[in-house]
Amino acid sequence: MSENEGVRLQKVLAQAGIASRRASEELIDQGRVQVDGKVVREQGRRIDPETAVVHVDGVRVQIREDVVTIALNKPFGMLSTMEDDLGRPCVGDLVRNRKERLFHVGRLDAETEGLLLLTNDGELAHRLMHPSYNVKKTYLAEVPGPVEKGVGKRLKAGIELEDGPVKVDSFKLISAVPGKALVEVVLHEGRKHIVRRLLEAAGYPVQSLVRTAIGEVYLGNQRPGSMRVLNRQEVGGLYKLVGL
Repeated sequence: MSENEGVRLQKVLAQAGIASRRASEELIDQGRVQVDGKVVREQGRRIDPETAVVHVDGVRVQIREDVVTIALNKPFGMLSTMEDDLGRPCVGDLVRNRKERLFHVGRLDAETEGLLLLTNDGELAHRLMHPSYNVKKTYLAEVPGPVEKGVGKRLKAGIELEDGPVKVDSFKLISAVPGKALVEVVLHEGRKHIVRRLLEAAGYPVQSLVRTAIGEVYLGNQRPGSMRVLNRQEVGGLYKLVGL
């Protein structure tokens, strides 16, 4: 790329929502901006937003305007597919009119509600789904009560399932009423129906299940069926989580 090609770095940072152009120039002066792994201090540096990898304060910034990652609260009964031959409700129905060609990152079974990421960032999606990156996912499960005190310890130690052992990163009793309990399960496994199979093997068949977080991206108070575009801190956190 010649000196006259590309876009000025401070303009790219401003368009990405990092700071105003003036404040972006100050970030560059302070040595807080990296392009393709090297600190940039020169003002007016031009880059190609399509190919450059930019970090600010060590956190990668998504600078391509056509790349987006969305948090969806998948409703109960909806399939985690972009289309369905039988015409059943699916995630693709919700994004049919968006200009980006989005795909789902992993799956939730039809009976499980909660956080599902949609993106057109192929490398991010691949790494988030790859077991070697140990991306933690948080679930709230309603199970029959009461829950015995030693259950968390058992789950952390590991339980043998038909396709191999599984253990949780954390287990917490959130609330309990006679005959029913709400528990939080955090694990980095991605096997099919893993939370349901794990809790059933422990003696607590799941009555309802919601995924509330993926890494540091949280469902919060999103209504079922609603979507929101992740902010730059959330996207940067996902990049950091998978080493991008």
